[in-house]
Amino acid sequence: MSTDYAPAWRLWLATVLRLVLAGVLIVAGWLKLPEPAASVRAVRAYQLLPESVVPSVGHALPLLEIIVGVLLLVGLATRFAAAVAGLLMLAFIIGISSAWARGLTIDCGCFGGGGTVAANQTKYAQEIARDVGLLLAAAFLVVWPASRLSIDHTPSAGRDPMTDTEPLTEKETGR
Repeated sequence: MSTDYAPAWRLWLATVLRLVLAGVLIVAGWLKLPEPAASVRAVRAYQLLPESVVPSVGHALPLLEIIVGVLLLVGLATRFAAAVAGLLMLAFIIGISSAWARGLTIDCGCFGGGGTVAANQTKYAQEIARDVGLLLAAAFLVVWPASRLSIDHTPSAGRDPMTDTEPLTEKETGR
């Protein structure tokens, strides 16, 4: 898919969505890194995976979030990184929905922590809404990955780098 004719508004919207998604993933992963046991506990609390894989997922998830977030931050392999981010968000939505439907009372562990909490401390609806918004941002970037301030996107020669449009002709300028 060529980015030569992407309207400026779409490039700027993609930039904002890319940076927001990157920021969320980097912060989420970074906050989990100091306490890998807490990340493992959070994964275990969902009661969805076999115990044999829980530690691996708990340790790998923060690193994956940071790697995908950094790719999005710099705009490198944007479509791929957005697809991975979208799959992560879908997995998080399914996990949170499943915990809610099964009556589990857990902290999602999205930004560290995790595990069992009191019933009045769950925030399933807000967590799902947040992740749906991030999933939509990722889907937008999969379809339209070109954005400003991105390694992936450099405007074509002869085009205005701020708008990614052709320069005005002499006829259009009246010269």
